[in-house]
Amino acid sequence: MSSCNDSIPRPSVFVLAGIPGLESFHVWFAVPFFLVFVITVICNITILCIIWLEKSLHEPMFLLLAMLSVVDLCLVSVTVPRMLGIFWMNAKEISFDACLTQMFFIPSFYVMESGILLAMAFDRYVAIWYPLRYITILSNSMLVKMALAILARTVAVLTPAPILAQRLESFQTHIIAYSYCAYMAVVLTACGDISDHIVYGVMVIVASVGFDLLFIILSYGLILHAVFRIPSWDARGKALSTCGSHLCVIGLFYSPVVFSVLAQISGYHMAPHLQIIIDNLYFLVPPMVNPLIYGARTKQMREWVLRIFHCRGG
Repeated sequence: MSSCNDSIPRPSVFVLAGIPGLESFHVWFAVPFFLVFVITVICNITILCIIWLEKSLHEPMFLLLAMLSVVDLCLVSVTVPRMLGIFWMNAKEISFDACLTQMFFIPSFYVMESGILLAMAFDRYVAIWYPLRYITILSNSMLVKMALAILARTVAVLTPAPILAQRLESFQTHIIAYSYCAYMAVVLTACGDISDHIVYGVMVIVASVGFDLLFIILSYGLILHAVFRIPSWDARGKALSTCGSHLCVIGLFYSPVVFSVLAQISGYHMAPHLQIIIDNLYFLVPPMVNPLIYGARTKQMREWVLRIFHCRGG
């Protein structure tokens, strides 16, 4: 329940506070955010170009990686420029309609990325359990179906967010203590009964990230079961090494969410500015690090990157 003594009608313009309590450091926060944005764009475009040009990489694992890079590019494109506008130019005002748009698209790309990580776990499961049927099972038509399923799930789960937010009529304030229009941040400034909104917010987490993480854990449980049935230690190591990059990406992507959930369950309350910084990292760090991990751990990509630097050096 959220009640107000002096409520205001739904404003036509909200003010994004950025990182409340650290306004004097906004200019400095913008520097690493900008560097992350540039590195993310360069690395993901490089990954996409390599996969496009190298015919030997036109296989399911790398096509899923290409999907991941596209989503990562979209994610940073809809978050970082707006943050930089707040930090560098004090452009904090955002219209209500633009706020609703952010409310849908920013979490949409995050949920899509989670779905792609689940698809990549399924890819590793098939590669280890059914190596001779790998290409047959994960055909191009199957990859298209998986991509459409990820998109459909995202639209179904997140379409209610702007619709529900639009029904809010009175607010405590027009200032949102975030650097983007997060659904729950907007809801918590509203007056009246917001219990339905809170239930919906929990359902989104369970139906997307929670569902995906559960089945990723199940997939890797089956993968480990298959690997440890292999008699040769060398063969075991080779099988596990094909999963190394994906496990690193999974750990990086889900650890902030798991940390936040565990902190709330244990009753630990972080300082608001620390919580906002961590929430921003959800959308910044994985898109930058994902291509670096795959580029460093994949032989074909390492060779392409070294070839590019060799040509430039020559």
